Amino acid sequence: MKVRWAKDPQPHDYPAAASYLALLGSGVDAERLVGVLARAPIVFHPAKDLLRASRLGLLPATDPYVAKDLKRIRKGKELSPVLLLRGNLLGVSLQILDGYHRVCASYHLSDDTPVSAQIVSLDDDPAPEPHS
Repeated sequence: MKVRWAKDPQPHDYPAAASYLALLGSGVDAERLVGVLARAPIVFHPAKDLLRASRLGLLPATDPYVAKDLKRIRKGKELSPVLLLRGNLLGVSLQILDGYHRVCASYHLSDDTPVSAQIVSLDDDPAPEPHS
């Protein structure tokens, strides 16, 4: 079984990422980072690496959201790419801003399953706005 990834994240994924970032502290400019994230290219990383770097545990296949994603995979439906923040925030080098359950579902297929993602770093600057 292979995960089919959508070309782009769902529009509602970005507000979810901003909401999560807003919880991490006032020193994080959530809106700026999510704006940069929305323009980031899609990259692929093994599920095991995302879990290790984020220091998150693997959720069981019986978790309702992981099970839902596994069902989508079995039906051949596309999953939305995950949204990631790279940098030392709260002592962790990688934050999964949106898509933790999708990463876990991918891992349950194989720990080497490539996971589609957009990544932004804490120190990324927004691209300059084009002049009108």
